[in-house]
Amino acid sequence: MRLGPYELSSNLFLSPLAGYTNLPMRLTLRELGGLGWATTDLVNARSLIERNRIALKLVASAPGDRPLAIQLFGSVPEEMRDAAVICQEMGAQSVDINMGCPVKKVVNIGGGSAMMNELDKTAALVRGMIDAVKIPVTAKMRLGWDDDNLTAPDLARVLEDVGVAAIFVHGRTRAQGFSGTVNLAGIRSVVQAVKNIPVIGNGDVTTPEAAKHMLDETGCAGVSIGRGAFYDPWIFRRTEHLLRTGESTPEPDFNERLRVLRRHFERYLEFYGEEHGARLFRKVAPWYAKRFGPAKPFKTGIITITSRADFEAVVASYLKWRAQFCDDAGNLLEKFAPQPMTASFMLPPGEANALDRLAIPVPKGPVDTW
Repeated sequence: MRLGPYELSSNLFLSPLAGYTNLPMRLTLRELGGLGWATTDLVNARSLIERNRIALKLVASAPGDRPLAIQLFGSVPEEMRDAAVICQEMGAQSVDINMGCPVKKVVNIGGGSAMMNELDKTAALVRGMIDAVKIPVTAKMRLGWDDDNLTAPDLARVLEDVGVAAIFVHGRTRAQGFSGTVNLAGIRSVVQAVKNIPVIGNGDVTTPEAAKHMLDETGCAGVSIGRGAFYDPWIFRRTEHLLRTGESTPEPDFNERLRVLRRHFERYLEFYGEEHGARLFRKVAPWYAKRFGPAKPFKTGIITITSRADFEAVVASYLKWRAQFCDDAGNLLEKFAPQPMTASFMLPPGEANALDRLAIPVPKGPVDTW
């Protein structure tokens, strides 16, 4: 598919999520294949203008991290415009505007989901950004503030008219947060509202089959995956294969998971320094462990690490403990294998609410404490 002037290698996108979709994660996912486009963590426009140290770390990139969009949030038109110019100067291929974040600290300053309530004001802000840069400007939104205010189709039409290059839409309202069922009909209504620009669907895509189902049911041009990529970093490669061939591929085995876990960890240390990187990785490693099978000692030990040596000691101890749940070839016995993941929108009516939402935890990143 195309996004503005860019021909993408796939129609699969990495959704930004505060505190997680940093450079180490983006490089790890790109290395595994299938990812067509990635976006940075959301960054406060004013902080970027002020060259705040944390903001600069959030938008840090590397030659292998392309194509890349920087996602901005804010509500002051001049700040959003000037921050967009900085993004262009930094070499970003696009600027994405966050109109979907449900976090109070973002919404309370008029950013994130709050931008969906004042269409004229939002349109004027976006027009100022588009006029200031030569790279594409895109927008990430939710379906609306709540079920009584599903403004996404109207907002999408307004944004297309002012020149936005693409729309990313999460199939939940701001009121839902990350709970409840993703509304595929709601995403489809946004697809039908625009004339020429691509609409990329998002929300609860945890398997390649879920991605294909969203594409088929909504008519969206692409799928953006966030939390689903945390437990399955291979989801982009597996989904691209499914869409291209019609064939499903199995989840990677434990040895492959461990290899990528180590590579992800090493990138954290390279990017943040050993002690700080190890501490930050405490909240990343449990994603991998969700697909390990029995993993309580790993989860308990990993949240105490402060160095590479600590990490390797936890892994070594866990491997020894895990052997009791495996056959002679080292494969997990069937009765201990994790259950397949299923997207809420692929369950029969009435069963979606029975899902344990804590199975994919809602991350808490720096945006909560800005």
